Amino acid sequence: MLKKLRTAVWKANIQLPRHGLVTYTWGNVSGFDRERGLMVIKPSGVPYNKLTADDMVVVDLDGNRVSGELNPSSDTLTHLELYRRFPHVGGIVHTHSHWATIFAQAGRAIPVYGTTHADYFFGDIPCTREMAYDEIAADYELNTGRVIAELFEANDLDPAEMPGALVKNHGPFTWGTTPVDALHTAVVLEKVAMMAYHTELLGCTEPMSVSLLDKHFLRKHGSGAYYGQLDRLDEQD
Repeated sequence: MLKKLRTAVWKANIQLPRHGLVTYTWGNVSGFDRERGLMVIKPSGVPYNKLTADDMVVVDLDGNRVSGELNPSSDTLTHLELYRRFPHVGGIVHTHSHWATIFAQAGRAIPVYGTTHADYFFGDIPCTREMAYDEIAADYELNTGRVIAELFEANDLDPAEMPGALVKNHGPFTWGTTPVDALHTAVVLEKVAMMAYHTELLGCTEPMSVSLLDKHFLRKHGSGAYYGQLDRLDEQD
């Protein structure tokens, strides 16, 4: 079942440690088949070097396992909520990557200081509010997805223009049209978090100009984009 998607999700998951985004098993990648209403996600607690495509778990929109022998990730309900709330999304990555998690633990957005950031995120990468006791005590994973969606709704953010967020005291989530797209964004988010941290160490807290932000984001995204080659994801610059 969903062999192609299971392979894509497996390949994206095993890239997490290769990009330095995870320690032990602290992260997961999922992919969603909207036509069938099924999600493929990493099994819970299995080391990346032991994973195979057949280990990937298929669940329905209610989180019920429909294929696979292992238990799905503990973050399954968070992923499912984001797929429900963000209709264009086809892949999601969650990690506890070093630099992004520093900002999440501080409850801070990652400011947009330079063009590397602006090429991928149309503004500051936001951080959710603190979750309430009741949200943690019951349906914690589901409510984690809900506070991300709430953040976007309250601030009129487009998840296509802001393909990631930080959950306060927790860590980053990124997304895209495919699992590999979400992985690419997770790698970039970690890099820009590191650069933002060190930029502030140098005493700079002034964000880049709106005109430069617009130029860099819109030259790569939207109807007027002209960066790179047709249907090919290139490196920055």
